[in-house]
Amino acid sequence: MPVSQNARGRMQRGADGAGLYDPANDHDACGVALVADMTGRKDRAIVRNALEALRNLEHRGAKGADPDTGDGVGILTQVPDAFLREVVPFELPPAGHYAVGNAFLPDDEAEFERATAEIERLASEEGLNVLGWRTLPVEPSCAGSLARSVMPRFRQLFVTEGPDADSDGRDARMRLERRAFCLRKRAEHETDVYFPSLSARTLVYKGMLTEAQLDAFFMDLTDERFTSAIGLVHSRFSTNTFPSWPLAHPYRYVAHNGEINTMRGNRNWMRTRESMLDTELIPGDLSRIYPMVTPEASDSASFDEVLELLHLGDGRCRTPC
Repeated sequence: MPVSQNARGRMQRGADGAGLYDPANDHDACGVALVADMTGRKDRAIVRNALEALRNLEHRGAKGADPDTGDGVGILTQVPDAFLREVVPFELPPAGHYAVGNAFLPDDEAEFERATAEIERLASEEGLNVLGWRTLPVEPSCAGSLARSVMPRFRQLFVTEGPDADSDGRDARMRLERRAFCLRKRAEHETDVYFPSLSARTLVYKGMLTEAQLDAFFMDLTDERFTSAIGLVHSRFSTNTFPSWPLAHPYRYVAHNGEINTMRGNRNWMRTRESMLDTELIPGDLSRIYPMVTPEASDSASFDEVLELLHLGDGRCRTPC
C-alpha cells in the first residue's frame, strides 16, 4: 500500500521552529558550550553552570562498548589563582607570573621519574624555574574500566621565569606564555608526557570520561574555591580518530567539531612550511619545537596547534583571558 503524503510528511519533518530555534540551522556536531561573565568577574557559579551545561550535552557525546567510558569531555577555565594558593605546598608568584598545567605522565614508576626529571631539565633550558609539582586529586573509580586501563598518572606543574627576567607589563606575561609553549612542545616531543595546557591564563581538565564524570573524577572542579570568569566545555563524538585521554577537548585555544576533510593536505603543507617559519617573538631556534603539528593528533588538535602558533608567534589574537 503506498504511503500517504501526510504520513510521509510526518516521517520526514523534523522539529518545528520555536523562539530562537530554527531547524534550518541544525548540524551534527560534538557538544560545545561556553559560560562567561561579560565583566570578567570570577565566580563559582560560572564553573558550576559550565559543568551543568556539559551534563546537558550527553546527547552530543559518545561512548563505546563500555558505557562508563566516554569518547572524551573537558573544561577550560581561567587559572584559579586564589584556589591554587590554598592547595599547593609551595609559594607562588603573583597571578600571571607563573604558568600551570595538568600533565598526563606514564604510570610506570621508572618512566614517570624519567619523564619528570627530563621536563625539569627542559624547563631550565627554556629559561624557566620549576616551582613544584602538585599531585592532582582524582577519583579513578568514577571512570569506566576501559578509561582506567589506559589512564595516565596526573600531576600539576608550576613554572615561572628566572629571577633576572623583567616581570613588568603585558610583554613579560606573553614572554612567559611563549616560554611555557616551547617547554610544552619540547616535553611532548622528547618525553612521554602530554599537557592539556601549560599557561599563566587558562587551565584545562579533560579525559576519557562521560559528561557526568568530569567533576567527580577531577576533584578540583567540585571545590567551592575554584572560580573563573569563563567555562568552556566540550563533549566529544570521536569519528576520525580513536578516543584517548589526550584527544579529549578542549585544547589550549579551541573546542572544535573537527570533520576537517583537507587535514592530510593541511598537515603536509604545514610540515613543508616549517623551514620558512620565522618570528622574533619566540626565542631560540624554532626547529627545537618541530614538528609544529603532531602527526598522530586529531584534526581539531592540529587546528589548535596552528592557531596557537599564530597567536604566540605572530602576535595575533592578543586579547587576554
